Amino acid sequence: MNRRLSWLVTALAGALLVSGCGIFGGNDEVPVSVAAPLPSASEPESVVDPVETDEPESEVTPEPSPSKSKAKPKKAKPTPTEDPNNFQLPPCAEREGKEVSKSKAKSALVVAASKKYWPTSAPKLKVPSRLVLATAWHESGWTSNFVNCDGGHGLMQVMPDTEAFINQRFEQSYESSDYKQNAVLGANYLAWLTKAFGDSYFKGKYDLSASKCKSTKSMCLLNLVISAYNVGRGSVDEAWASKELPNPVYVNSVRSLMKSCYCDRY
Repeated sequence: MNRRLSWLVTALAGALLVSGCGIFGGNDEVPVSVAAPLPSASEPESVVDPVETDEPESEVTPEPSPSKSKAKPKKAKPTPTEDPNNFQLPPCAEREGKEVSKSKAKSALVVAASKKYWPTSAPKLKVPSRLVLATAWHESGWTSNFVNCDGGHGLMQVMPDTEAFINQRFEQSYESSDYKQNAVLGANYLAWLTKAFGDSYFKGKYDLSASKCKSTKSMCLLNLVISAYNVGRGSVDEAWASKELPNPVYVNSVRSLMKSCYCDRY
């Protein structure tokens, strides 16, 4: 190497030492990036992040957890807040004593319907609880302390003459002011009407099934009993010849309540 070339190499090396850019030292060392170590055979490879693009990411719908039930929730049946049967106490109605709850009233009516009122002469005669419940709802809306302007009293709107007749006929001392005894008085009267019409027009049969009636206007036993509860036995006996009920609207109302009644919510 000639002297000129040797001088240039020496000058270049000196410049590098002064600037501190070499790896041989210097006060301000430039950090050197260290490559990540290669994964060993026992370690899984790291997942590489996807490359960003200008396209929008598609939404991923999460799969339901296997622990959650896939059964559809049952829809609760709506509870009516107003009486579709539209029972209303008449303007002249009065209240006497404390009213019992609708659930207690229902219990008393069911118990009254379960009694056997003719255990000897007509042991198979039974008054359907549905008939007692529907009649009571139509008469009073199950208002136990309701006194009507015509003298009807309580759940079954028992008239004073009816109360006296039942007590005398069956040697009892029921009081219509007591809601439990009122229910018995009404059911007992229905049982008496059933036997009276069954003996007079149906050869001693006392079947109060709705299936025995062609319509709510026919002269079947069930319709006769419902009709007479409203207008009395005498009026129904008079109507038997013409084969027309004296109060078809009343009968239709009670028959409808036997099928579907707002009272069923209690």
